[in-house]
Amino acid sequence: MNHMKQLEELIAASVSPYHCIQAAAKRLTAGEFKELPLAESWELKQGGSYYINAFDSTLIAFTVGDELTAVPQLKLAASHTDWPCLKVKPSPEVTALEYGKLNVEVYGGPLLGTWFDRPLSMAGKVSVTGDTLMNPRTIFVNFSRPVLTIPNLAIHMNRNANEGFALNAQVDMLPLIARITDELNKESFFIDALAKEAGVKKEDILDYEICIYNYESGTTLGLQNEFYSAPRLDNITSVSACLSGILSDTHESGIHAIALYDNEEIGSHTKQGAASALTEHILEKIYASLGYTRTDFLNALLSGFLLSMDVAHAIHPNHGEKCDIKNQIMMGDGVAIKLAASQAYATDATSTGVIEGICRAFDIPYKKFSNRSDVKGGSTLGSISSALLTMRTVDVGVPMLAMHSARELMGVKDQEALVRLAEEFFKA
Repeated sequence: MNHMKQLEELIAASVSPYHCIQAAAKRLTAGEFKELPLAESWELKQGGSYYINAFDSTLIAFTVGDELTAVPQLKLAASHTDWPCLKVKPSPEVTALEYGKLNVEVYGGPLLGTWFDRPLSMAGKVSVTGDTLMNPRTIFVNFSRPVLTIPNLAIHMNRNANEGFALNAQVDMLPLIARITDELNKESFFIDALAKEAGVKKEDILDYEICIYNYESGTTLGLQNEFYSAPRLDNITSVSACLSGILSDTHESGIHAIALYDNEEIGSHTKQGAASALTEHILEKIYASLGYTRTDFLNALLSGFLLSMDVAHAIHPNHGEKCDIKNQIMMGDGVAIKLAASQAYATDATSTGVIEGICRAFDIPYKKFSNRSDVKGGSTLGSISSALLTMRTVDVGVPMLAMHSARELMGVKDQEALVRLAEEFFKA
């Protein structure tokens, strides 16, 4: 199986968290997973495979073992569907002379300078009037073509550009979308275009959540095609690995699940994020639907294991001093097991030993990673989830460069290593 091809296809489809979930659901459906409604009762069967779409941008999929023990063992792998980007604000039409621009806001922590001079597009969801006031209709849209760009200011007009230049999100990041002509209404050119794309009347649009995304495709590079450059590697790499892991599950015993969360890049504190009670509620429904008591569920939770999957920092070829003096990882070294005394990465010696043991047993390349002692580094959903779910947790991911850039870089071999870890984790 070509794991890089699967990753490439998923990245191309994941132009918003909503589209990522749709692509994941399509892959699961092809693997004979059955969709369950989030807020209804379930009838589950041993040996069954199921998934739940939660609020359009988060998905939880699980398998039920053919032979269940007194308290089925619980294994969970998790990743996130969102990525740092720009999002379109309400009433976004802005004109400068005869140029049409969009008023946008920053989502997460992108490297803003990397978004300049690229072909950009838009995707997301639109809420329109429905049959009842409490149930507006949702339409998912993808412009599927370059419609935007954020042009740099020429160096002749900014002589200090190569010496560092502070970017103002409200001034410098507004993308160009049109030259205003008689055919375009300067007060509503965006909402007119959105209505056309959604196939509705503009007066029927109630609200929208639209992401601006890098339209460029991924590509391999390097003398031996050993690197892969693409948008949204953080964290579609892990989403793809989670899907491969649960789809390869042999259904022998236990409850095995994956969680693909939205909103990790802004702290996870949303109803569809890892900091919500969503996962615990769904897991409890699973155990209750199979006839187990709440005590049984709590025992499974407390003895369970979470594999939190998110990207790691590879050592930079021009800035090796930014990494720890010993615990470094390069692109192509395999899976990064991420460690932090601060618990920014959720790991402890016993839990790490489990994952390291799996890697050793199946010859999966890996290295342990930690940040410099004087550098805070990033954080993941692992610590958040482990605190809420109170289960053993380890943070792992592929090492990469240019994290949070509009285009990131990874090693080709590392995706295979991450997928193999996800697959063997569910089989162990």
